[in-house]
Amino acid sequence: MKNKITVTATINAAMKKVWDYYTNPVHIVNWNFADPSWHCPKATNDMKVGGIYKARMEAKDGSFGFDFEANYTQIEEGKNFSYEFGGRQASVDFKEQNGQTEVTVSFDPETANPIEMQEKGWQAILNNFKKYTEAN
Repeated sequence: MKNKITVTATINAAMKKVWDYYTNPVHIVNWNFADPSWHCPKATNDMKVGGIYKARMEAKDGSFGFDFEANYTQIEEGKNFSYEFGGRQASVDFKEQNGQTEVTVSFDPETANPIEMQEKGWQAILNNFKKYTEAN
């Protein structure tokens, strides 16, 4: 797919902290879900080219869940990374400006759900990340 979806958030924190909170499983489990009725009980991250990122996402009531798995294809430590998941590509960029960090996530949409729904879901996850990072 050529038309990537892009979501962004500006976090009131230094880039080093933002990178750590975005990539460290200790933090990932606290923000990696789109809705408060969901959670991320487990995450692992082998942050190297060819390494695997895994996150379990579940409804808190146990009614549904899935595993998200990605393979890193490019990493520029502290600045950006790209990964492949299910034949799709995504990239995450970090840009610091005046003590704040802009995080931009671009990804190939899937075909099962409307574009707007996918954009809202990924933006909600990024908003959770912003809220968690700024509060801790």
